[in-house]
Amino acid sequence: MTGKTFVEKIFGASEGSIVFQKPDLVLTHDNTSSIEKIFSKMGGEQLADRRQSVVVLDHNAPPTNAKLANDYDAIRRFVTKQGIERFHDAGSGICHQLMSKYAKPGMVIVGSDSHTCTAGAFNSFAAGIDRTEAAGVWKRGETWFRVPESIKITLCGKLNYGCTAKDLSLYIIGMLGSSGANYMSIEYHGDGVRTLTVSDRMTVANLASEMGAKNAVFPCDEVLRAYLGNEEVVGSVWADDDAQYTTEYVIHLKDVEPLIACPHHVDHVKTVSEVEGKPIQEAVIGTCTNGRIEDLRAAALMLQGKKIAKGVQLLIIPASREIYLQALQEGLIRIFVEAGGNVLAPSCGPCLGTGQGIPADGWNVISTANRNFLGRMGNKNVDIYLASPITVALSAINGKITCPNTQRSEFPFTRKQSEHVEITQEEERCINGVWNYGDVDNLNTDQMFAGKRTYEINSSEPDKIAPFLFEEFDPKFAVKASLGDIILAGDNFGCGSSREHPSVGLVYKGIKGIIVKSVARIFFRSAVNQGLPIIVLPEAVDYYKKGDCVDIDLSRGVATVGDREFPFEPLPEKLLDILQQGGLVKWIEKENINN
Repeated sequence: MTGKTFVEKIFGASEGSIVFQKPDLVLTHDNTSSIEKIFSKMGGEQLADRRQSVVVLDHNAPPTNAKLANDYDAIRRFVTKQGIERFHDAGSGICHQLMSKYAKPGMVIVGSDSHTCTAGAFNSFAAGIDRTEAAGVWKRGETWFRVPESIKITLCGKLNYGCTAKDLSLYIIGMLGSSGANYMSIEYHGDGVRTLTVSDRMTVANLASEMGAKNAVFPCDEVLRAYLGNEEVVGSVWADDDAQYTTEYVIHLKDVEPLIACPHHVDHVKTVSEVEGKPIQEAVIGTCTNGRIEDLRAAALMLQGKKIAKGVQLLIIPASREIYLQALQEGLIRIFVEAGGNVLAPSCGPCLGTGQGIPADGWNVISTANRNFLGRMGNKNVDIYLASPITVALSAINGKITCPNTQRSEFPFTRKQSEHVEITQEEERCINGVWNYGDVDNLNTDQMFAGKRTYEINSSEPDKIAPFLFEEFDPKFAVKASLGDIILAGDNFGCGSSREHPSVGLVYKGIKGIIVKSVARIFFRSAVNQGLPIIVLPEAVDYYKKGDCVDIDLSRGVATVGDREFPFEPLPEKLLDILQQGGLVKWIEKENINN
């Protein structure tokens, strides 16, 4: 009998299977207020199991306007009403950092944020879902999972001095690409794993979503056991030695150099030495990727006794209140302030573009965050580079991108990079009700609905979402898209955050369906949850010629492009029923009536 992978063991089913399972934990953050409204529409009154729920106020903490403050207050009332004990108010920290208090080996964890996968560092299965699905778990206590195919990455040796887990993560993203692990589970094996701290593992697991992965997971070894305390380790799960993988990679950690993701996509990876000397105006150290005490220590080591360059704005954001206090006790905060930096409250900070630290037009930003999409930090007239805390700190001192060491070599993987595509006013993308973006890869959720609007407009307000659909990408879309239109798109459609605003808005506009070359995992789930069919048919997208009529027949499992029919694998019956009912909310309403 063939051995089983981590996910096959944790779900008790073979890859490709659809299973319904009760998660151990359900994480929500500032979007809890939106989820509560969806929960109410589903007929929800009391959570199916309040012990599942973890609620953290972090994305806009502390609130920057009255609406956000009112949302926070509504969440506090909801938490009290439901008796949710795992609640962290504004200023406590970033949700993925705080999950380190709760994530344990062998758990199944879901969260209404794409970086929920961070908890895979604790030998748990952890994956992002959207708001509607989170409300469904609140209501029913369970959700569906497709058991993913698995990738095995074996790490050998140890990282060189000056190289970090962030550099390793960028190395892997550059190797796989932003969709190279789409809907897959990544397992980390090898003797190199023992050289990575739990903090390092959280960074690597966090960035799994930027490879398109469903989750990433590390073994429960002596490093994790020491972190948790051996008495807390009771349910660890790991793959069999003879488990079968879709792909296997071996990485010698000594080969990893200081790396940087260049605008405007996280897989646009180069060595820092290749872009060294690029002037910067803002530097950011923090976020759920690199705001831990080890990250702050590394940055402080570079900054101690130095001043940041004139004209540079340096922001430091500890990932939690405990980390902030520890940094105070160790004298790190004094080092940052004396160097000319600004220390912000523990929160998501400028990463999403909703709080402090939004950059000015024309600025180059170097950040330890996880995404550098155009407009990600609240201004689309900015170039964002992603790097390690060491590289960011050195760059802030010098006022230009600076490599931590003297090695000079090109990044070992040469691949086509994904650049932002501007849609000119003269270019007509819609003919016969078909919006053709088939030549555009990595059309992300920030381009579909800007992060800066995520908390201005509730996901339950489709009429307010619709005017801003695709505003960062194709301004004509929101004006001209109409009932029955179909979208064609390239690879990795819908990559980025777990926000469901794009799906909600597209359904409201009456989009009949989307045909893609490939789709990001969370967006696919979000589309299903809103009743929006999304079909993976790369050959149909490539076949399309300007002016062709396009149609989708879900019942037959056929897409028609021009004079040709393209069959596709039908969805499982229960998911097809969700689509036919108009989404998860209406499907659950029907279930309530029938029961």
